[in-house]
Amino acid sequence: MRFLLTAMSVIGAAHLYVWWRLVHDADWPAPWFALASAFFFCAWLSIPLALNWSRRLAPPWATVVAWPGYAWLGSIFLLWVSVLAVDLVRAALAVSSWAFGAGPALAGTELEQTRAWAQAAALLGGAVALVALVLGRRVIVRRVSVPLGKLPPELDGTTIVQLSDVHVGPTIGKRFLSRVVERVNALEPDVIAITGDLVDGSVLRLAPHVAPLARLRARHGVYFVTGNHEYYAGVEEWCAHLATLGVRVLRNERVSIGDAGASYELAGIDDLAGRHFGPGQGADLGRALAGRDPEREVVLLAHQPRAVAEAEPAGVGLQISGHTHGGQIWPFNFLVRLQQPVTSGLARVGRSLLYVSNGTGYWGPPMRLGSPAEITQLVLLARPGPAAVP
Repeated sequence: MRFLLTAMSVIGAAHLYVWWRLVHDADWPAPWFALASAFFFCAWLSIPLALNWSRRLAPPWATVVAWPGYAWLGSIFLLWVSVLAVDLVRAALAVSSWAFGAGPALAGTELEQTRAWAQAAALLGGAVALVALVLGRRVIVRRVSVPLGKLPPELDGTTIVQLSDVHVGPTIGKRFLSRVVERVNALEPDVIAITGDLVDGSVLRLAPHVAPLARLRARHGVYFVTGNHEYYAGVEEWCAHLATLGVRVLRNERVSIGDAGASYELAGIDDLAGRHFGPGQGADLGRALAGRDPEREVVLLAHQPRAVAEAEPAGVGLQISGHTHGGQIWPFNFLVRLQQPVTSGLARVGRSLLYVSNGTGYWGPPMRLGSPAEITQLVLLARPGPAAVP
């Protein structure tokens, strides 16, 4: 409840700022002023309705409730950015005019100019929001080469296909996941790794929508680690259900990938947020790596990139993560970077490599801007050297 109140206060402040600039300052005629003000108020209320009730209702009612609120949540963010950008341009022009005694002349009265700026901000924000909505459902396949010094030469070119942050729930369902499964299988992966935040809802409500996962095929199996959203949705129930679909859940443990002649170790840890959900929950890298041979390569599945702070000194060669969504909607990625060491892509952290997926679905707003959703094909190379993304 505290989180919801804080979030709604912040979102309310954004609404007030946008309303003030687009409606109040523009001083539109009474009917339009009242209509626009009512719209902003109702749109603001649609957000807690989506956040709260979309998780409680079963499809299709959850979708009906979620789509308007979540779409507006993304739209108000982009409108806020657009209005802020227009205000900065106006301020720069005013400073230029004051400093140099001249500036671009704008026709009309001050009120007409204010309305023109408001219309420009609204058109910019609306256009960008429409683009983000279109891009929200598009998923690319990203191929990434990862050189690992301890990988046996016999496994050079072996692949791990990563799915992350699908967020099956109110606005992502069986049809979307079926298309993802088909594209993954077409890549003929050696290993499939699902790095958390697969679902936004209970097994009871979403079991039919995750059923396509049973069709995933990989030479050495399909593996999953928990994300923070699994804990919100019933982590034990989901781990048990995924096992019935042929998905191996790695909960602070590891398996060997390959055969007796050539192999590497694939480890997986619970999400860092799990420690808040009771004893025995949460990441335990020490348990996952206990007794391992330090001469063998280790690939770690960890939902949050910041787990690399412990993984790097433990000798993990590659950590595969998600969680950030690549920021999902630019310029939100700059805020995400304050909490995570890497927001998107492949990076070297000390002696380890870290790959962070943009995610395969989305959370909340059905939008993406500047960070395309992805299915990631990681190609492991048996040689040291700088990481590369062809």
